[in-house]
Amino acid sequence: MATRAERNETNPDLGILSGRLLFAIQRELFEGLAAQGFDDLHPRHGSVMAYLDVDGVRATDLSRLSGQHKQVIGTIIDELEALGYVERRPDPADRRAKRVCPTERGLAQMRAADKIMAAIQDRHARRLGRDAYAAFKTAFMDVTTHQRRR
Repeated sequence: MATRAERNETNPDLGILSGRLLFAIQRELFEGLAAQGFDDLHPRHGSVMAYLDVDGVRATDLSRLSGQHKQVIGTIIDELEALGYVERRPDPADRRAKRVCPTERGLAQMRAADKIMAAIQDRHARRLGRDAYAAFKTAFMDVTTHQRRR
């Protein structure tokens, strides 16, 4: 009988594969961002920066979108605010609520991250073939959506 380590090497489960993919992408993304002057960001900041819109997003929506607890998102927003990437502004639709909005530095980081992620996706689409990559991404999105509903 194979050990867990052997099984994870030859026939990794979805959790192992997802983790390997996440860590590899985070490493390439954050190394690329650091090379462009965003060396104060860390992978944990991605749970806010990846979902941030130009017009801002409510913290509760960031929590829902990222799958992180509200308290964790609040801490990360505090960190990003101190680093100069985001600021909290009143929500025009609800005066009691705040929107997390990117600063100029945040917008620059978002543009840089989008370019890096586009290059990663394009590299894999060229390697697998565009149709195969599109089918893979569709299936991966479906599995992710259904797993998150549990």
